[in-house]
Amino acid sequence: MTLSFHYALRPLGGLMLATLLAACASGPKDHVSLIPAGQIAQESSKDGVFTQPRKWERKAPGCEGQCPTITLDSLVFPGNPKLTQWVDEGLAQMTTLWQDPPPDYTNLAGFEAYFWRTAAPKDSAVLAAKARYRSQGLTVIELNTWQYITGAAHGIPATRFINWDNRTDQLITLKDILLPGQAGAYEAALRQAHAAWQSQQPDAQLDMQQFKRLWPFQLTDNFALTDTGLVVKYDAYAIAPYSSGQPELLIPYSALQGVLKPEYLPQ
Repeated sequence: MTLSFHYALRPLGGLMLATLLAACASGPKDHVSLIPAGQIAQESSKDGVFTQPRKWERKAPGCEGQCPTITLDSLVFPGNPKLTQWVDEGLAQMTTLWQDPPPDYTNLAGFEAYFWRTAAPKDSAVLAAKARYRSQGLTVIELNTWQYITGAAHGIPATRFINWDNRTDQLITLKDILLPGQAGAYEAALRQAHAAWQSQQPDAQLDMQQFKRLWPFQLTDNFALTDTGLVVKYDAYAIAPYSSGQPELLIPYSALQGVLKPEYLPQ
């Protein structure tokens, strides 16, 4: 099993579009909601899959003085090696975003070995995974990476979501949650959320037309199912300047009635 992240880049290397796909994924077979109504993440997390932390910080073996470093703050899932592997492979593949051609490693052990062979003294990588939302039927993991390359003006962050069906032990993709023929309605709802977010940005308020020209709307399926709605997150430089961080948009479930399958709406 290999986790595949597909993406398109802006000029100068900014990440425009992040897509998480899995050909083998399939949606639930019934209409029992995976998002219990009236339960916030903290309340429902007790019903989710059991997690344990995986943390370490290392510098290049044998290095003295200024050394490249890797910091890991991730999760493992005892009793669920499949999900643990997805997290491991997902973080590893996110470290290849700025390399052309990408290295051929597929997991964190491979990334670490590659990094120590190639990193400059000030290179640094921070890899993290956290549970964004959990219920009895659903586990949503947020993967984050931050990479600094020696000589760069700043580090580059990236975020991907894993939406996991605890019942089928499968990844949930955007195609899985949409009703047939509703891709356009999803885009319209995302555009509305984007417009609301954009109107609140200080840079946009100074000159909205210029902001829209420089940072147009981008469609993405990097989403997280949560207790309040569909969270959609963009990488730095995708729809806003670096100073805006990683924009996070919320599409409330009220805007997704008739768009999402019933099992992905609170009931």
